[in-house]
Amino acid sequence: MPRRAGAAASPGAAVTAAALSLPWVGGGRAAPPGPARRKHRAGRLLPVRPVPSLPRPEPAAAAGREAAMSLLSALVPLLRVYCIGLRVILHQLRRRFQPRCAPASVFPTQNGKVAIVTGGTKGIGYQTVKHLARLGMHVIIAGNSESDGQEAVRKIKEETLTGKVEFLYCDLASMKSIRQFVRQFRAKNCPLHVLVNNAGVMLVPERKTEDGFEEHFGLNYLGHFLLTNLLLDALKQSGTHSHNARIITVSSATHYVGKLHLNDLQSRCSYSPHGAYAQSKLALVLFTYRLQHLLTANGSHVTANVVDPGVVNTDLYQHVFWVVKVVKWMTAWLFFKTPEEGASTTIYAAVSPELEGVGGCYLYNEERTKSADLAYDEELQRRLWTESCKMVGISDEASRLP
Repeated sequence: MPRRAGAAASPGAAVTAAALSLPWVGGGRAAPPGPARRKHRAGRLLPVRPVPSLPRPEPAAAAGREAAMSLLSALVPLLRVYCIGLRVILHQLRRRFQPRCAPASVFPTQNGKVAIVTGGTKGIGYQTVKHLARLGMHVIIAGNSESDGQEAVRKIKEETLTGKVEFLYCDLASMKSIRQFVRQFRAKNCPLHVLVNNAGVMLVPERKTEDGFEEHFGLNYLGHFLLTNLLLDALKQSGTHSHNARIITVSSATHYVGKLHLNDLQSRCSYSPHGAYAQSKLALVLFTYRLQHLLTANGSHVTANVVDPGVVNTDLYQHVFWVVKVVKWMTAWLFFKTPEEGASTTIYAAVSPELEGVGGCYLYNEERTKSADLAYDEELQRRLWTESCKMVGISDEASRLP
């Protein structure tokens, strides 16, 4: 008898439907979900092969936020660096057209004194070496190119008519090379009155030094940190009450926009060449202030100052955007300082009688200037110094001092 529409299903049909949704005999597994059909063979119920589950796609909104954050982390340091650079350029332009009343600085002769200048083969470093040699100093160029070094020595000897210039190999991206340089210098048994930490790289793509450090931080900062500490004994022995030995470290205005990430000094989380460069220059200022504090606490006849050369027309701009290169090529004669002008503050810090016994200063255009507020944070100075000692493998004797 046919079943009427809307009538309840028979008990047998209900049992059959329930059985299809439960584990079947001998299978031990629940039937796969979905409207899959089953085939019957010889009265047996065969399961359909389950379809592998696909990973759920990441929501578009989350992916968009991640991309935006990544772009922002690279864009913000870039804008900060270029903004501070533009401010310095405008200041230099105004200064260029202002009447200069004061005559050029004249410094006393430095006969019998010895100086080391890192990166002294080109640019600001080359001009620094040449001027110190003219004043009678015996200058040692520390550089990572033997050919460039010997060529710089030859040219400076011709221009200054002095033989008191020599080159020693030192790769600041290698802790081993720095230690070898210090051993070679000590073998000369000569004093050391001036150390100029000048060498550096700028806006390089992400890469590591020989020791695995991010290159800006490793070369610009850690290399000079280790070199200075290894040469401190020679500087202390050479300094006297009336003529202090001097440490001059070259930073830049980018330190004003730098951020020191103590938990990520190697910029592993999010690399930005502009952020890494600014961080290395801020670290140099913090290092100088902490060093002067320790020298004073020890009663040493050594001073440490940091200088800002301004925006200078050197070879450091090879990694900037091509548009910036074109603009620089067209306008550098007007807006940028010459390497000789950029070296003036370094030379002033190295030999000026006005700075005798004076340390812990940030110098710009041969004047004492206020650095970034963050650079005066003594706790940050202390923590960076301690971490730096661990990185380069030297004892933190400063930990026993206030």
